[in-house]
Order: sequence, then C-alpha cells, then structure tokens
Amino acid sequence: MKKYYSLIVVSILFLLRLNAQDRAPAYPLITHDTYFSIWSFGDELNQSVTKHWTGKNQSLSGVLKVDGQFYRFLGAESKEYKTILPASDETAYQANYSFNKPAESWTAKAFDDAKWQKGTAPFGDDKSAKTKWNSDDLYYRRKFSIAKLSAGKKYLKLNHDDDVEVFINGKSVYKKEGWVHEYIYIPIREGDLNAGENVLAIHVKNTAGGRYLDAGIVEEIPQKSAISLAKQTNVKVEATTTKYNFNCGHVNLEVTFTAPLLLNDIALTARPISYISYAVKSTDAKAHKVDLYFSASTNIAVNTPDQAVTAKKSTVNNLSILTAGTIEQPILQKKADDLRIDWGYMYVAVPEKFKATQYINKQAESLNSFLGAKYPLADEVSNAKELNLSSIIPFGSVSENSVEKYLMMGYDDLKSVEYFGMQLAPIWKKSGEKFETQLANADKDYVSIVKKCADFNAKLYADAEKAGGTAYAKLCELAYRQSIAAHKIVYAPNNDILFLSKENFSGGFINTVDVTYPSAPEYLIYNPELLTGMLNGIFYYSESGRWKKPYPAHDLGTYPFANGQTYGEDMPVEEAGNMIILTGAITKAQGNTKYAEKHWAILSTWVDYLVKEGFDPANQLCTDDFAGHLARNANLSVKAIVAIGAYAQMAQQLGKAGEAKKYKDIALDMAKKWQQMADDGDHYALTFNDKNTWSQKYNLVWDKLLGLKLFPEAVYKKEINYYLTRQNAFGLPLDSRKTYTKSDWIMWTATLADNQADFQKFVKPVYKFANETESRVPLNDWHETTTGTKVGFQARSVVGGYFIKLLADKWGIKN
Repeated sequence: MKKYYSLIVVSILFLLRLNAQDRAPAYPLITHDTYFSIWSFGDELNQSVTKHWTGKNQSLSGVLKVDGQFYRFLGAESKEYKTILPASDETAYQANYSFNKPAESWTAKAFDDAKWQKGTAPFGDDKSAKTKWNSDDLYYRRKFSIAKLSAGKKYLKLNHDDDVEVFINGKSVYKKEGWVHEYIYIPIREGDLNAGENVLAIHVKNTAGGRYLDAGIVEEIPQKSAISLAKQTNVKVEATTTKYNFNCGHVNLEVTFTAPLLLNDIALTARPISYISYAVKSTDAKAHKVDLYFSASTNIAVNTPDQAVTAKKSTVNNLSILTAGTIEQPILQKKADDLRIDWGYMYVAVPEKFKATQYINKQAESLNSFLGAKYPLADEVSNAKELNLSSIIPFGSVSENSVEKYLMMGYDDLKSVEYFGMQLAPIWKKSGEKFETQLANADKDYVSIVKKCADFNAKLYADAEKAGGTAYAKLCELAYRQSIAAHKIVYAPNNDILFLSKENFSGGFINTVDVTYPSAPEYLIYNPELLTGMLNGIFYYSESGRWKKPYPAHDLGTYPFANGQTYGEDMPVEEAGNMIILTGAITKAQGNTKYAEKHWAILSTWVDYLVKEGFDPANQLCTDDFAGHLARNANLSVKAIVAIGAYAQMAQQLGKAGEAKKYKDIALDMAKKWQQMADDGDHYALTFNDKNTWSQKYNLVWDKLLGLKLFPEAVYKKEINYYLTRQNAFGLPLDSRKTYTKSDWIMWTATLADNQADFQKFVKPVYKFANETESRVPLNDWHETTTGTKVGFQARSVVGGYFIKLLADKWGIKN
C-alpha cells in the first residue's frame, strides 16, 4: 500500500511540473534558418545575453519605462571594459615569439627572450594574421607595465586556436583544450598582476584546422544602473511562439516571439521575418505612462564582433526601418560548422502608426540614450563595430485594457547557398521584390498570421497529446521550430525545391542524408513536399553522374556550399536504406507514386546494392558514426531489409508485379534469417557475431509505419520488453556499449510499443532530460542517460524525428 501511495505522489508531482512554467534547455526567440537563429539560454529572459544557436552573443535588449521607472525584461546588462593591455582589435602591437620549445623557465619575468623573434599580432595562418604561424606550437611573450593597480575586476581577453595555456608572471592562469572564434573574457585572480612590470606568456598548440592567437587585458567598468529587473511570471513555448509574462511595477507586460513557420505555406515559411509583440496593461486599476525600448545588436549580421558594419534608418511603405550589415559583404565566402553569417542585412521595422523613435549608436551607449531621452540624430553610421539598432515605442497612458504593439525582425541574406557552382537566392527574391516589400507584406498580414499561428499551435499540441500524452506534446512543441530553423528553402536551377539542412555542431555538412532520415517525420506530417526538397539534391547528385557510386552520397558539401560530398567516408548501407525508405514514406504521404517513378532507375541501382551488401553489413559507419565503425550491425541490417521491402511496395503500386514479388520475397527471407542470427534469448543482439549485447532497433519502425509486415509483431514486443529493463533516469541508452543515447531514436523505438503506457515509459525520461538538463543549449539530441548532460551536438534538425508517433497516428497506425 505504501508503494501505491508513493506512486500517486510521484504522478501528482509530475503532472504539477508539466503544468508549471515551461522549462527548456534554451528558448527559441528568432528561428528561421541556421544563420538567423537567436535563443535565450536561461530560464529568465532578462538574466542572460541572447545568443545565436552556436552560443555566440547576438544581443536583443528590452526595457519598459513605467511612470519614470525602468524595468529590464529582455537581455542582460552588457559589461563595459577599459583597456589595460590592448589586443590587436584595438591597437597594433608586437610580441616576442618562438615556434620551438623553450627552456622550462620561459614563462618567468626574468627569462631572457632577446633572441626570440618579434612579430605583430594577431598570429595565425589565415589572411587576418599579421604574423604567419604554420607550425604545431607557438610560444608568445609580452612584457608590460601597470603604474598603479586599481581594485576593479581584471580579465584576460583571449582569442585562440587550438589548445592554449596562459601564464601571468610565471603562474598558470588559464588552460583549455579546443578553440574559440571570438574574444573571450577570463577573470584574473587578485594578486596575479603586479604594479610595475608584468609578463604575459602563452603557449598555443595546433591540433587540427586553423591557427590563431591574440590577447590583451581589460578591467571591468562598474555599472551604476537605474534599471530594475522585471519579474518574469511565466514562459510558454508553443510550436511557433515563445511567450513571456512580466510584472513591471503596476503594469503587466506580455512579450511574444512569433516565427510564422507554417509548413503548409512554403512562401511564408521561407520569409525570414519574425514578429515581437508587446501587450501592456495596468494591474492596479490606475493609468500608467508606458514607453518600451527594444534594441538589436549588429552582431546578428557578423561572424565575429570585430567586423566593421554600416547601419542606416529609413522610412519605407509606412514602416520605420533600421538596417545593418558588414562593410565587407563576403557573400558565400566561408564554410564551417561554428560560423555565423557576415553578409546580407538585418532589419528592425516598426509600423509608422506606432510613432516609434529609432536611432543607431554604440552598444554601450544605446540604453543610456533611452534613459536620458537624448537620441543620436544621424541617419547612417558607417565603418563601426558593435552597434545597436534601437526603437522606442510609446504606449501612452495604459489602463486595465491591454494595449498591443509589435515590431518585426528580418534578414535578407542576398544569396543563400551555392549549389553545384551556382549561388541561389532566397525564394522570396524570385518575384524580384525588395526586402522592404516583404516587411510591408508581413505588416499587412500580421493579424491573420498571428491567428493562424495560434490555431496551428493549439492543433499541434492537441494532436500530439492525443498521440502520446502531455510530456510527448511538450517535446514536440520544443522540437518544431528548431528542426525547421536548421534548414534553408531555395529552388534549384531546374526549379526543384531544395530544403537543405545544416548538420549543426556535428560537422556542418549540408543536406546530410542520415540527418534527413531522422528529421523526416515532422515534414511527412506537415508538408511532404519539403521532404522531397531534402532528397532532391541527393538524387540529382547521382542521376547527373557527378556521384558515380552504386549507393547515395553522405552529403552535398559543407554548409553553405552544396557542391559535392565533403565527409571523409561513405556510409553505403546507411544512405541507400535511408533514401529508399524515405521515398517509400513520401509515396505513402502523398498518396501517389509520382516521386518514386521519377527516380526509379537510381532507386533500382541502390536496392540492388542493398540486396548484395545490406543483410550482413561490412565494417562501416552508420548514422550513429560517433559510436565508431561496426561490422555485422543488426540494426543497420534491419534498415536494409526494410528498404528492400519499401522498394517492393512501391514497385507493386507502380504496377511492376514481377519486381514487387522478387524484392518482397528477398526482404521476407532476409527478415527470417535476421531473427535467427540476431537472436539473443530475450532480445536481439547489437551484432550478429556478438551475443550478450543489445541495441535499439529503431529502424524497425518503418516496417510498422509502412505496413510492410516483414517482421512479426512479436519481434517488436520482445525488444520493447527488454528495453524497459535497460532504462536509466534520463532515457534508454543507444546500445550496450555506452550509457549515452540519441533522443530521436528513443522516440522511434517507443513507437514500436503496442500500448500507450509502454510508449510513455520511454518518453517521460526524455522529457525529464529536456526539463532538467544543466546543458543550456538548444535541444541537443545526444545526451547521457545517467546524468542528463549533453554529450555533443545542439540545435540539430533531427529532433523533427520526435514527431514519429504523431505520424503513426496520422497514418492510422495505433499502439
């Protein structure tokens, strides 16, 4: 009986948590594509700087003025510094350096470095470097004097690539493996710096890729703020919106970030314009005078903060508009994973009817202008760094009746990707319109779009809750925008739609097939045409003869360059299985065989490869490449078998009865042999040759969803029952080798369950992870099941895979 009551208490606490203020690993604010993607990485919107999904600062700030009192509701107060020892972004300087390992005492003040070379910073191997460094190691020494030490907090200002150790006066003060692509500020302990002479000594070791070093020392300027923090009372994350509520004195403020990613409207989804709306009302039945300040940093339009920008203000189409972009405009000149856009232009637009005051100035001065009501008059600022685009919207006298106003943020990237040598424009440019016209259209459509988004949010949640319960519905809400925003929609020269993913923080590849595969369920539900856009480029790569192997490529390049595979190794069975299964899924979702028929010749080549090599795979990578190579992978074998079955199903629908029978018989025979070879008593093994192992057989889910009936339902049941004995606090491990997992695969595995109770047993630990993880980044899909911490990846599109249970319900496939 005690156990029964304990269970009731735990259930009540779980439900209370679900109904409380939403908690996310990070909160989506502006989410359109991999470059225009801004998040709040903390639970309180006003206690941290907003960031790009990569974690680099892209500051949005908001303050509400109520009867002369100021309340910050968005962003954190930025720190200001004065320079003690300049880095090269402020002043050109020289340091002594050596590429050879010096004596052990090289970090000490007394060390004689007279025979070392002198060079101008920064040191590195790219075009920004003033002193070229191409060896494995760089040893750097820089002497400087401080006349008098103040009590202010001191920071090491450092930009390094790769591993670094920093010494001040012979004492190690900082050590890090890895690299950064911007200046970071590391606190210096009291006593490490001396009045008089000091020496800064740094060792950097190149381990891979580029080389870079620059450093300085700064002191924090104490801030005397007249601003209070607004009290956040709620945050709610829905499919297309994130909504916050604040108390600002006797006024309630509701702030809603809306990204109108309604997938049934491709043109709207591809229009990179978000709404930020503000609703204000009195809470004490009295009238209050209210003004709202909003600013956006021009760091949104740069890769690194030291890039110079130009900004201007204008009035177009009844909109007050602020625009900013880099001076250099290096369109499609960089490719990498940890990279932000530094071409094109960001926009902040306010309808003229709201009578906003807009201005441009330095980030450190922007808020002070609002506090003192003294605004810069310049219509344009050129060749500057880290500006703010600021807007002040007067609400006038506000009573208990809510007053709502809004602004829009947008980004014109000019050219989006390069596709086999051709630079492709965003799809809204096909009409020849200017971006200002897109803003005007977004303004005109505001009321209708906000309503459509609200209706869509409600339907998605209701459908997901019905399919998988409350925790499942909340996970789908978290995943929806993130998955879409890891893609870009463009049209190929032959007018095929392309929906190109970036493999965020897992290599930066573009249009990776085994990223498309887990992402697919979201798009099969809401617009299968977008899934064709994820496959079209891969089909073209093979059908054009550019890719000559009898299985598909892994990717089309490194984002934003889709000019051909750049991943260093093929995944033959993985990618052939993925492409065939997804074509079968598109056929089912669209209710016709047009897409399969268009690509039948290359599908036939790939299926024959799987017949030959897929059942007992050689030592090769699969989509879980982080786990390493694996021969005789039973789950990969399932993928090949299901793909052959899906091909047979499509052949039958195309009227190719002979082909259908041939490949269906092959798949059935393989499935029968698989059950014998993988059998490990109460479950099926990780590999055919290694019993007493296990793995999630998530690929089986397509046998169920496509109705192929290659494997008996008893196979699903046997695996599900075993998995339930292997769960940890934060989910089911991927397999018996490690305790980490992939949350998208858990959702697929759970969908094999034949009852709702078992399904939810798998989902609730994943929700616990999303709700409790200390890894505050956009939802990462690779985490530790014992601690709930991130292992790797973040902000990836694969969380679209969470929708697989909802897809099963849509297709009428019940538990």
